[in-house]
Amino acid sequence: MDHDQRFKEMIREFFPQFMNLFFEIYAKEFDLTSPQWLDKEILPNPPEGERHILDLVAKLRTTRSLSTNAAEECLALVHVEIESQDRTTVLKPRLPRYYFHLRDKHRLPVLPIVLYLRVGMEGIGTDEVVEEFGPLQVMRFRYLYVGLRSLDALQYSRGDNWLGVALSSLMHANPDQWPLLGAEALLRLADAPINDHQRYLLSDCFQAYIPLDDVGVEIFERITKAETYSKVKAMNKTPYDKGIALGVETGKESALRDVAIALLESKFRSVPASIVERIGTLSYPELRTLTIGIHSAATIEELFPAS
Repeated sequence: MDHDQRFKEMIREFFPQFMNLFFEIYAKEFDLTSPQWLDKEILPNPPEGERHILDLVAKLRTTRSLSTNAAEECLALVHVEIESQDRTTVLKPRLPRYYFHLRDKHRLPVLPIVLYLRVGMEGIGTDEVVEEFGPLQVMRFRYLYVGLRSLDALQYSRGDNWLGVALSSLMHANPDQWPLLGAEALLRLADAPINDHQRYLLSDCFQAYIPLDDVGVEIFERITKAETYSKVKAMNKTPYDKGIALGVETGKESALRDVAIALLESKFRSVPASIVERIGTLSYPELRTLTIGIHSAATIEELFPAS
């Protein structure tokens, strides 16, 4: 399962909701209506060192100057990293490097944010990376974070922020609460005032991560069989999902590959032979993730990063 692609897609689609849900104070510093997503930000380490592709970098207008130079435009960057590891030690040391790369390259203020999928910490807060030389504190780098595991699933699943409803399946709740909580959350997403593609993204995320054991699955299925929850089963009938369903019903992954190639050709006009060849090697889950991501991808290369 490609965690990164799923969450990149959702945050791009619901960026104002993301900022207002977790960082309302900082959200007020930006005009969130039209973020410019910087394409494939790569942190190089020449000549042949390791390279890192940053997850999401948005350039936005700010509501006031964040620079000491009054002549500079009111612009800033928001850098979001999505971490699916169950610890912070893998990503955390890299964050200062990412920051200085963006600051030097774009000459703009940068707000760094990490979305932890499997780490809780204090839920929402500020963490830091400190480097010392003996008694001298050489550097202190601070960043904002969301630790989904420590947040209250019940609170967010019943809130008015639809992204929060979707993310609630990665949050904390008692195991016996999940069947009913899940059915109610999916019903709310079915009735939400959003378009079909957005509904698919959110419901797909919620269902991918809801922590149901065998007993929980049985209870959940019993609940959703009731007439009250009939919309839950029918909510994901977007063009993407229909294409995926075709592959499942026929038992042919080739159908899904045809759907993916058709969507790519529709958006980008032509698909390189090397990409068609790569699509031919993808498994069903990989094809499913690909079709979800095509809608918001700016380039084909974004969907097929270099190995």
